[in-house]
Amino acid sequence: MTTNVMACIDGSGFAGAVCDFASWASLRLDAPLTLIHVLDKAKQPDLADLSGTIGLGTQEHLLEELAGLDEQRARLAKEQGRLMLEAARERAVKDGVNEPTTLQRHGELVDTLVEFEPHTRLLVLGRHGEDSDSAFAHLGSHVEQVIRAVHRPVLVTLGEFKAPQHIMLAFDGSATTRKGVEMLAQSPLFKGLSCHLVLVGADTDDNREQLNWAKTTLETAGIHAPARIVAGDVDKVLGQYQQDNHIDLMVMGAYGHSRIRQWLVGSTTTAMIAAAKAPLLVLR
Repeated sequence: MTTNVMACIDGSGFAGAVCDFASWASLRLDAPLTLIHVLDKAKQPDLADLSGTIGLGTQEHLLEELAGLDEQRARLAKEQGRLMLEAARERAVKDGVNEPTTLQRHGELVDTLVEFEPHTRLLVLGRHGEDSDSAFAHLGSHVEQVIRAVHRPVLVTLGEFKAPQHIMLAFDGSATTRKGVEMLAQSPLFKGLSCHLVLVGADTDDNREQLNWAKTTLETAGIHAPARIVAGDVDKVLGQYQQDNHIDLMVMGAYGHSRIRQWLVGSTTTAMIAAAKAPLLVLR
């Protein structure tokens, strides 16, 4: 089965970075690129909800006019999405991608992405959708929902695209981050890059052993892997390390050790996505 890099395109200011990051990943992975725009039905008004307020029968002509406006609005939204996808396709071609494909779907964003999960190798989306006013506003619910629902790596972008050279893996010895180390070692996405390993915690024999395993695994694969154990609050330590070491891309597991987090995005992951000053790859 062919698996694609899937990029979510919308009308936000992040769409350009999403397209560029997805193109970069598509080329490095030698995987097809699919650009998708979802017309979210949740944003469309339900005229049935208005009938009681207006007074069905006495104001029936107003409902008919509203229905006509709703149809026109839906056509315009579809055309706007088509134009955004075409612009993204042209941008991806300029980035060097051969024959990117475009898809437009009606429905819930999360449900649509889950539907395409079997065909997805990497999902790329902006930290905030087109309804967000600020790049550093509260983390949009869609991002959290996607990370919970889609069992594929999710690359959350922000700002302008810059081809990553120095990445950082937040390592805690959990099964998720051990799997993440193995993924990094095997993936052509990170070939030739430096991968900083950061374990936030006490400098114990067990933590050193875990970190040495990760370092050896990456270096055996030919990846330069500086490794450090740092005490402190996880989100603050990782954010400061990113800034001090000019990290272009941070990598985290969506869940830690706790079984209850099977149903919730890990609080550290959520905090890091909201506060990050660099794109973040979330592993599942």
